Amino acid sequence: MIRFVFTVLAVLAFSASAAVAASSCYTKAEAEAEQGIRIQSELMVIGLNCQHVATAGRKNLYAAYREFSAQHSYLFAEYEDRLLNYYKRTGAGNPEAQLNTMRTVVANRISLDAAKMRPDIFCYYYAPRIQKASVMNGQTLRQWAATFYPSHPASRPVCQ
Repeated sequence: MIRFVFTVLAVLAFSASAAVAASSCYTKAEAEAEQGIRIQSELMVIGLNCQHVATAGRKNLYAAYREFSAQHSYLFAEYEDRLLNYYKRTGAGNPEAQLNTMRTVVANRISLDAAKMRPDIFCYYYAPRIQKASVMNGQTLRQWAATFYPSHPASRPVCQ
């Protein structure tokens, strides 16, 4: 009988830890949302750093970024809502702060690259991202956000 009780307790403990792990992983849609917000944040930093160095369709890169961001604002709002819902579901105390922290971490990562490189080299390497993004439609942007690169994984695992 004692062995049975310990077995039941072990199964319950394992189930509880599996439920916690499953609740902290991303769905594919949530991982896409994080990638989409990452794309937007990185393009903002590139645009700010390269606005006087390069152009996208005869616009300085920051103007091109702003136009891109406005054109796809509906999608970025959808991505933000997905992440806010994820943070609420997983018990984050302040989902809005979590989202802002994630954006800041992403922006700081690419800003560090900008700080390490000469501006012309940084812009030569990164400006094509804005040029590429500025001609994307919503479906192409969604596909980009849904493509996961080993060098830029989502911050949480994707649920299986």
